[in-house]
Amino acid sequence: MKSTAVVSLCLAALSLSCAPKSSVPTLPTKVVGSCVYVNKFSSGNECREYRGEWTEADAAKDCEGQKSTLIPTTPCDDATSRSGYCILGGPSNFTRITMYSEDAKKCGSAKQGCELFGGGTFDPSPLCGGDLSTGGTGLPTFQQPNLVCKDPLPGEPVGQSAGGKVCTWEMISGATEPGRHFEDYASCDRVRTQRPYYPVDTAKNATVDDPRMSDPVYTTELNWLKSQVNSAACVCCHKSTAPKGPSNWYVDQPGNFMNGFYARGLAMGAGWINTVGFGAYPKEQNNGFSRADLQNPNDSIFPTTDKARLMKFFEDELAHRGLKRSDFTEQYGAGPLDDQRFYVPTACADGESIAADGTLTWSGGPARYVYVLEEGTTPPTVPPNLDLPAGTLWRIDAVGDGAPAESGKVKFGQLPAGMVQKYPASGSPAALTSGKKYLLYVLQDIIVPVARCVTTAP
Repeated sequence: MKSTAVVSLCLAALSLSCAPKSSVPTLPTKVVGSCVYVNKFSSGNECREYRGEWTEADAAKDCEGQKSTLIPTTPCDDATSRSGYCILGGPSNFTRITMYSEDAKKCGSAKQGCELFGGGTFDPSPLCGGDLSTGGTGLPTFQQPNLVCKDPLPGEPVGQSAGGKVCTWEMISGATEPGRHFEDYASCDRVRTQRPYYPVDTAKNATVDDPRMSDPVYTTELNWLKSQVNSAACVCCHKSTAPKGPSNWYVDQPGNFMNGFYARGLAMGAGWINTVGFGAYPKEQNNGFSRADLQNPNDSIFPTTDKARLMKFFEDELAHRGLKRSDFTEQYGAGPLDDQRFYVPTACADGESIAADGTLTWSGGPARYVYVLEEGTTPPTVPPNLDLPAGTLWRIDAVGDGAPAESGKVKFGQLPAGMVQKYPASGSPAALTSGKKYLLYVLQDIIVPVARCVTTAP
């Protein structure tokens, strides 16, 4: 992920490949250098080997991005046990990543991390020579949103919900009531399963003295923005108390916390980059907070009760840095969330199908989410508003951390043990029409598709 990302909100540097890689390329023998580092997603040890026509300067720059230093002309040490290699790039310069591990249970996450999230080709070691599809994503199981209603803290006003309660959605796009702190009324642990969370440094000179902090007009607006952030789930990853440290900027940073932002994060705050793909609640369901959604695509990524005021603050911050809208050419900011939303499925292959008796068959391993949708339906992505698109005919989910569904053991309209039917809300789905095409969409977890193809009902 790029260091310029607003990390807990954005997956933008990850690229969803349309299909798993299968053919391992032949690599050049020339080794420009290597880079030993800790993977910020898995916290595992890795080594990047730069092969082919890399220049030493470019390899050193890439290694710096991993918070490490290039070792010129030296290959990676392959003596340590490994899951395998992840091969990126081509045709003349390649990066071969050695993924060190002695745990066969991590083979699936290594493959997923390489192919699905990195867009590379996974070359498994003997340790991982078996079935790689059942090892998980390497990320926590996505916990679905949960509406929690609590009594207000002592000394705080009564809540706006029934019985004076304060009701808050435990979701990355959720917010508690204005003036309250999200952490007091919802679980950040649940929220942090809904985006890859890891610590990232602030922008350079983040704590430099800022003369604007002596301007009462500016600090009034800054403190209002800080209050908005504290009421939203953003604070779960953007505060010094986050378990492994904050993700880039953080609201309780010394001095002016805006200086911790990278420019791209500011542009998303100003609505200059479309962030619809992250999902959003309507303000009526979110204590008056709204952010960019399908109806308001040019709004901010940040939940707010006053979008005009918030977006102006970010626009002013961009102007303060000498930046303008034309400096940002990226149209969509949600990375693989957008890739999945705009994905155009092709015909099913490799035995993936809906059989005459309704049996669903897919490749890629067990699934926590199974959909059958009308052909042409926008692919499902994230809750609360993008995971049940119009055109959904049937959807079943695994319960919590329960066992997922297995290919060949699910029949359309029949709920397997351990699963719940999300759609339709009750009763059986409408029968499929013989000869009609349908979209089979199967997810190992939210945003981890294992099958997404068009099949014809027999």
